Amino acid sequence: MKYFLHPQAQEELEQTVLFYKKQQAGLEKRFIEAIEDAINRVCRTPLLYRKIEDDVRKCRLLHFPYAIIFRTRSAQIEIIAVMHIRKPPNYWQSRK
Repeated sequence: MKYFLHPQAQEELEQTVLFYKKQQAGLEKRFIEAIEDAINRVCRTPLLYRKIEDDVRKCRLLHFPYAIIFRTRSAQIEIIAVMHIRKPPNYWQSRK
């Protein structure tokens, strides 16, 4: 299944990569690998993940305090947010 990132999710992803790059050499690469792994898991079995609202689901990243918030649209996965798990849980709702 194909996927695309909402423009604000893309921005969140880029900001987080920059943050981890400043924290420790190579940490941003591990974060990118964790994102890619989560996206691959979601694309393979999107219905496996917990529904958090109507058609919106959440997939936690391995080893990082982040989750991807997504929904399935016309045989595609729309990634709505790359969310730090300590953010207010519904901040992304205006992106619908």
